[in-house]
Amino acid sequence: MAKKDLTTDAASEKDREKWMARFQVRLAMQPGVDRAVVLQAVKEVTAHCADTGEHPRSAFGAADDYAVQAAARLVPADRAERARRHDAAVDAVGSVLKRARDATGL
Repeated sequence: MAKKDLTTDAASEKDREKWMARFQVRLAMQPGVDRAVVLQAVKEVTAHCADTGEHPRSAFGAADDYAVQAAARLVPADRAERARRHDAAVDAVGSVLKRARDATGL
C-alpha cells in the first residue's frame, strides 16, 4: 500500500507543478504583468499552499481564472491599460505588414 501512496503523492505533485506552470504562463500573458508581478504572485500561492497544505486548484480555482484575478489585483490599472493600447498598436502594425506581404507575394 505504501507504493500506492507514493504514486498518488507523485501524481499530486506533478499536478501541482502543472497548475503552477500554467498559472505563471497565463499570468505573464496578462497586460502590464512583468517579472516582478509573476514572482510576487507565485510567492503568494506557494506560501499559501505551504501553510495550508491545499492544492492550488482547491485554494484558487482554475489557473487561467486566477491568473486574470491576480493580474487585476497586482497590476496598476493605468499600467495595464497602457499595455493593452501598446498590444493593440503592435497587432495593427503586424496586420498591415502581413497584408502587405500577402499583396506583394513575399
